[in-house]
Amino acid sequence: MATSQSALRKVKGLNFFKLLGSGQGRGFSLKPNWYRYGLMATWDSPAAAQDFLEDHPLLQEYREHTFEQYHLGLQPLQAHGLWSGTNPFTKETYPSPDNAPIAVLTRASIRLTKAMDFWKHVPQASASLDDAQGLLASIGLGEAPLIRQATFSLWQNEADMKAYAYRTASHRDVITRTRTQGWYSEELFARFTPISSQGTWNGIDPLVGLL
Repeated sequence: MATSQSALRKVKGLNFFKLLGSGQGRGFSLKPNWYRYGLMATWDSPAAAQDFLEDHPLLQEYREHTFEQYHLGLQPLQAHGLWSGTNPFTKETYPSPDNAPIAVLTRASIRLTKAMDFWKHVPQASASLDDAQGLLASIGLGEAPLIRQATFSLWQNEADMKAYAYRTASHRDVITRTRTQGWYSEELFARFTPISSQGTWNGIDPLVGLL
């Protein structure tokens, strides 16, 4: 993954990408997971993405070194904030389809002076994901250890996602501290409608029968 930057910059139709490591557990974690990595990408068109997935040598190289892959196609519903100085998803806001799966991405650049306070409080909210109703899958991701972090999660519907985000005490506390303590120098929050899934995540497709 660390050597993929130059190849990805040459991919036709690829607008924005991030190569991401992961942590253990369902959310933010100080413990790295050396087995799992992510590629987040935005595209000119679904056809450009599909051509990359089916035919690009880089994907074939990944397949030769992995025992599990999961590819998820997403349509942005809304995105607020910045990632590396830009909003790579959408500046519009679209309603979530009724009673349909929803995906959520949160990412942030943590100020060095706030990192200790961040890691003191956030793992409690991540642990609460274990009991979250309607959670289909989630993972903590990162561009850089400790200071550039992200989470990605899949939910059965928007109502379950909002119930966790706004009614779980530990998560509400993190939201409040984010604002009052000024943890981040840059942040982005985005929601998506899943439109396709291929492969497995922890041995299953979490969206099977839902799309």
